Amino acid sequence: MPMLLIVEDDTASVLALRALLVRGGYTVQSAADGREGLRLLFAERPDLLLLDLRVPGLDGWRVMVRARDMSDLPILVLSGLDDVGHRVKALRAGADDYLVKPYDGEELLARVEALLRRAGHRQWTGERVGEHLRLVPERRAVVWYGGEVRLSDIEYRLLQLLVRNRGRVVTTKQLLMRVWDDESALGADRVKFGVLRLRRKLRDAGGPEARDPVEAVRGLGYRFVSGESDEPPEADSPLPPGAEDPGPKS
Repeated sequence: MPMLLIVEDDTASVLALRALLVRGGYTVQSAADGREGLRLLFAERPDLLLLDLRVPGLDGWRVMVRARDMSDLPILVLSGLDDVGHRVKALRAGADDYLVKPYDGEELLARVEALLRRAGHRQWTGERVGEHLRLVPERRAVVWYGGEVRLSDIEYRLLQLLVRNRGRVVTTKQLLMRVWDDESALGADRVKFGVLRLRRKLRDAGGPEARDPVEAVRGLGYRFVSGESDEPPEADSPLPPGAEDPGPKS
């Protein structure tokens, strides 16, 4: 039974939401402020996070960034902020979906179901990715073939996005938007040189036995292929626009 975490400070909203989700067949935990939400997130490792942006202690924006450092679990923002600017900002900050209050209960359940269906296996801080790679988000570092290497924020977000979509092609345009926050699609050289720097650091950390985990797909983009524990890649088709897992924007 999937376990969901609600981070919301309005008691009446939490009670109504809990009743709705329990009736939908989910186990539910809740926190009334951002700091408690992060503590529960790490301790309970839920399958999905329902997050209000204006919780006390640590606001929802910072909770989202910290959550993305810990995991790639689905995040559904529930907010009274109805303007397009806040929706776009939340989606770029790491939210997978955004629902404006007051919302319809059946629509919320449908969105939760859709997010869980698309989520697949979730990675958490300290978990391995394949046999030879471990992400260390709190230090913006990775352990590759036993050697640890520190990455810049750009390099870490680049690797994290590729890893979370491993076996799938992430297009150059998608990388520009998600890693460099560049919607112009005119900075392909930034992606090329960013990948080159990342590859060089991984090669130096892993030594001569390490294979190159970042594969260029001519005319499309790049994909992460960590080795025998990855799913076999599908045909050389790019990830559908908007389908890539949003990495942290910190």
